[in-house]
Amino acid sequence: MRTSSAKPIGTVISLLFSAIALAGCGTFFGTPESPPLPGKRISILIHQQTLSADANAKGQEILLPAPAPNSSWPQAGGFANHAMHHMQVGTDLKRIWSESVGEGNTDSEKITSPPIIGGGSVFVIDSESVLGAFDAKTGDELWRVELPPEAEDDGFFGGGLAFEAGRVYATTGFGEVIALEAKTGKIIWRRGLAAPMRIAPTVRDNRVYAVTVTNKLFALDGDTGETIWTHAGIEEATNLLGGGSPAVDAGVIVVAYSSGEIFALRIENGQELWSDSLSDARRIQGAISISAIRGRPVIDRGLVFAVSNSGLLVAINLRTGRRLWDRNVGSIESPWIAGDYLFVLSNESELIAVNRRNGQINWVTGLPQWEDPEDKDGRIDWTGPILVSDRLILANTLGEAYSVSPYTGRVLGKVDLSDSVSITPIVAQNTLYMLTDDAELVAYR
Repeated sequence: MRTSSAKPIGTVISLLFSAIALAGCGTFFGTPESPPLPGKRISILIHQQTLSADANAKGQEILLPAPAPNSSWPQAGGFANHAMHHMQVGTDLKRIWSESVGEGNTDSEKITSPPIIGGGSVFVIDSESVLGAFDAKTGDELWRVELPPEAEDDGFFGGGLAFEAGRVYATTGFGEVIALEAKTGKIIWRRGLAAPMRIAPTVRDNRVYAVTVTNKLFALDGDTGETIWTHAGIEEATNLLGGGSPAVDAGVIVVAYSSGEIFALRIENGQELWSDSLSDARRIQGAISISAIRGRPVIDRGLVFAVSNSGLLVAINLRTGRRLWDRNVGSIESPWIAGDYLFVLSNESELIAVNRRNGQINWVTGLPQWEDPEDKDGRIDWTGPILVSDRLILANTLGEAYSVSPYTGRVLGKVDLSDSVSITPIVAQNTLYMLTDDAELVAYR
């Protein structure tokens, strides 16, 4: 396996986003952020932890697979196992097009899942459950379909998309899974599941896996929509918006529920292989006590990686269910695996590099948490990271995108965007796509 290290990346990185400043205020690779002001950090979140690198891992050289091109991004998390490793983009990215893809976020309706790319098209579901298809190279609209049944009122937002074999599969906030022809948008079938879905489906080998807000997993036939088997976790009265699509690999599906439960099931019949819980035993008041696993679990070379909101990051043997290691890290974002390292954005806006073999933390980089740090006012929410051409990319609700070295954790630069971003960027065909909260899809190549 080819590897690349920290030493040669300076010239490559210095060119990224040199021309993509949408608001005209700053470049991605200007002067790094000033160090934080001295003093004790205080958070309004309960049971906050400030992470630190492990003494015997700090400063160790990080080697990663060389960047490689990917032709598609067919579902949330990229491929069905959610292990995208190190993707390739051009060294001099420029904004090539932008397109309004529908309705953006409001107080009552949200975009909850990323776009997907398959068959040369980008597919996006907006906050009002309208599905649009756009040419991936030009941004031209190809077709648009309103998914809600005529009898449904507004407010049933959520769901997401997956692509396989010329079909787009959509889950919706009004409790339906819908299959459409990717070329035309023609509906092939629609199946009601009796409960809303906020999570994008996972598709593998003509099976569609959909999770409802009641923590029930359905395995559906991709041709007909008929139910093959079901599985249920503990239903939670309170959970976080959105959730993590199941991961599928090597004949196993790993599903994580808002209860903090995680299960490995046989894809043939839904039989349980093992289960675990990522909930925090300390049941206390406040958002941090919600055990939800909102980030997508990742399956990579026989290991499962998952993280919960309440503060547990784990590596689990896919076949046996035995924990290889665990760390007290809470996150609502998906872990990113590349080579022998895992990159995780914590609930405290700390980006960390973790050794996949032993769970040791190599470096920790704190990102801005507040618009007004002194008064702890205006919380900044982050999404990411993804790894492209030797840099970790993250975005935030302040309308900024950051680039961070995966080798050292150093912030390399930032750029101001046209609007806030809550959806993690995606990559295909050497092109980076960002979806803003006002439903503008922007492509950089």
